[in-house]
Formats: sequence, C-alpha cells, structure tokens
Amino acid sequence: MSFSEAITPSQPADRPGLPRRSRGLSLRTLIILRWLAIAGQTATVIVLVAMLHFPLPMWECLAVIFASVVANLLAMSRLRQVDGRLPDGRQTAIHLGFDILQLTALLAFTGGLENPFCLLLVAPVTVAAASLPGRQALLLGLLVLIATIGLFFWSMPLPWQAGTRLELPSLYRFGIGLALITGVVFTAAYAWRVAADAEKLELALATTQDVLQREQRLAALGGLAAAAAHELGTPLATIQVVAKELLRASPADGPVAEDARLLLVQADRCRDILKRLSQRPEDGDALYTEVGLKALLNEVVDPHLGFDLDIAVLVTTPPGMAEPHVKRLAEVVHGLSAIVENAADFAATQVRVEAKADRSWITIAVTDDGPGFAADILPRLGEPYVTSRPHGKARQAVAKQLAAATAAARAPKKSRPAPAELLAEAIPSQGGMGLGFFIARTLLERTGGQVAVGHGDGGPGGNRGARVTIRWPRDALEAL
Repeated sequence: MSFSEAITPSQPADRPGLPRRSRGLSLRTLIILRWLAIAGQTATVIVLVAMLHFPLPMWECLAVIFASVVANLLAMSRLRQVDGRLPDGRQTAIHLGFDILQLTALLAFTGGLENPFCLLLVAPVTVAAASLPGRQALLLGLLVLIATIGLFFWSMPLPWQAGTRLELPSLYRFGIGLALITGVVFTAAYAWRVAADAEKLELALATTQDVLQREQRLAALGGLAAAAAHELGTPLATIQVVAKELLRASPADGPVAEDARLLLVQADRCRDILKRLSQRPEDGDALYTEVGLKALLNEVVDPHLGFDLDIAVLVTTPPGMAEPHVKRLAEVVHGLSAIVENAADFAATQVRVEAKADRSWITIAVTDDGPGFAADILPRLGEPYVTSRPHGKARQAVAKQLAAATAAARAPKKSRPAPAELLAEAIPSQGGMGLGFFIARTLLERTGGQVAVGHGDGGPGGNRGARVTIRWPRDALEAL
C-alpha cells in the first residue's frame, strides 16, 4: 500500500486534488431566484407592451414565462417532500440548464443577440462555476455557447417603436455573440477561482479546527498524566519498600524472593517511565539530542526485545549517501515507542522497523505479521478510546513468570499450578484505553510527520499484518 492510500481517517475528508465540490445550491434558493427572474421578465413585458407600445409577441413571451412558473410550482411541491435546505449539485445543474433554455426561448422571440438582455445568459454559468463541479459547469457553458449560435442564426426581429424596424448588421450581431461568449468564459473563470480559494480556506479552517481539537485533548491527557505521575510516586515507593522487605526476609532462592525481585524490576520500570514523562526536552544532554537514525530506532525497539518476537531494524539510503543524524525529539521517541509496542502486541512472530532516507524525506515504516487492522477499527483509527488491543507480549511474559513462581510455591503441597492465562487476566493491562495511537499520532504530527496506516505484507495463516508509516521532510527531523 502506498503512503498516499491510507492517511489517517480522522483528518478531513476533503483534500486538495480530489474531485471538485458538488454541493450546489439548495432547492429553496433556486426557487427564490427563479421567482425573482419571473417577476423581472413579466415586468419587462408589461412595460414594453403597455407603456412603450412595442410590437412584442406578448402571448409567446407569456407562454415561455408561464413554463417557468409551472417548473417553479413543481419545484415547490417537491420542496415539501424533501429537505430543500440541503444543497444538491445535480438538482442545481438541472434547474440552471432549464433557466438557460427558458431565457434563450424568450430572447428568440424578442430580437435574439440584438436584445441587450442577452447579457443575462452569463448569470447561470457564473452560478454553476461557483457552486458545481467542473464537468457540470462546463456542460452548462457549452449549452450557452449553443444557445448563442442558435440566436445568431435565428430570432424574431427586435421589437421597436411602431412603424420603424431596427436592423443591425450581421457583423455587429457576431460581435455581440463573441462578447457574450467571452463574458461567460471570463466571468465563470473568475467565479471558479474565487470559489476554489474559498474552498481552500474552508478546508484549512476545518483542518485547523481538527488539529486544535486534538491538541486540546492531548493537553487534557497531559494534565492527567502529570497528575498520575505525581500521585503514583507514593504508591511506587511503598511497593519498593515492601518488596525490599520481602526480599530481605525471604530465602534467596525461594519463590517469594523471586516475586519480590520481579516487583522491584517492574517498579523501577514504572519510575523510569514517569521520569521520562515529566522530563522537559531542555533537561537532556546536548550531545544526546542528536543520534543516528538506526540508533534512535534501536532505542525505540529495545524495551520490546526478548519476548519471543523477531524485531528487525533496517535503515536504507541511496548509494553514496550516509545515514542521517536526527534530532532525538521526545515526541518522536514516545510516538514511535507506542507504535512499536502496538505492533509487538499484535504480531505473531516478527516486527519490522524499516527506515528509508533520501534527499527530501525520511520515512519509517513499522510492520507486523499479526491479524491486521479490523474493518470496524480502521475507519476510526486515530480517534481516542478506539482499541482492540490484546494482551501484550510483555504482559504475557510477566504472567508466565508469576505463573512459574506460583507453581513452584505450590508444588510441595501437590496443588495444581495456576494457568498463565488466568494470571494474565488478573494483571492490569498496559494499555487498552485506545489512547496509544491517538497520542502517538498527535506527537508525531506535531514534529511535522505525516502518519498513514494500512495492511502489511501478509503473515502466517490468515494474518494480513499491519503497517504504520510515518514520513517527515528531511529538514524537519535531521540534525543540522
């Protein structure tokens, strides 16, 4: 799967380069605009006949206007059956096409291109360019072009004062038609450009709102993490004191001593995690903030080694290019660690962490041979509290150690050893809240990375595997 195929789903769906907008206008708006056009056309006919006494083919004109009235009444009846407040692109194109044909028929009875009101043919195409996809707007533009050519070759004489007839030369009418087509093209292009810019601003606003929302969630989680780090300090200290007392009071080779040592190891691990969470970036050694790309990846995968998994780290660069040195950003370390931990939890036998660097990009792909992303999880992946996490490999290893210690302690009494599965259920999960990938993605995107998810290369049996790809512009990650 290519990187562009699986951008995380919580990003806005409308992206630059996708098909143009097709929202159109609402039916209610179209009805109002047509009533305004009907009122203007009727008033013009009445003024020309009743006040200026032009020899206008009144009944033909009124028949054309009446057709527009009928169409609007049918649209109003449909408005009661559907939600006319919602925009509909196809419906807008049909109504604008009808308006072009109706206006063309009215112009044909009143002088054609000699009628100054032929300028109104620009309006439907301009509206289409501003609110419809390019194909539909182009079709309406071609309809206006055909109407202009038809009006050039056939139309009734222009109504004029009684006893006189205004005849314009063909060259002049050709110029009017050319000016009309030119006006349609330039006005529609202008409306298209303005609408495209407005759409980009709308997309940028939606993206910004999405980022701000995720940042607010992450800030709230950060506050909870700080409170948890503060509150967990005392219980961890108590656990360590009790474990040391148990270790001191028990035989060195006894099962209780083994359990006490295991508790001390896990408590120290918890303290290291809390220390990393509370450490600020400026607290680190300046020399330690720049590392080789492979060294960074080895640091990320190191806590997950030794749990019956083959974890491979591979860094490739074009021939003649040295491995890049990157900034050791806390966001990158925590984000990649969470993704590798997820891969280790789901993997059947192996996890691959592959990095590729070229002159423009640094790409890291984490692939496992597990069952892959579930169909109901993939569309919502990246949202908080969405998870299908199993018991992690580390958690299972701890469960096996406790099971072995319990079995050894109970062996002299000939009691049945407790199954590792039952102990695994009793051990609190390392995750399972659906926040790991959400936090990892937010941290990585904060450093300029682009996160994509998809299926892997296929694992044993029915396992498809999963792949998470992160790509940075080289100058965003490389240490200068």
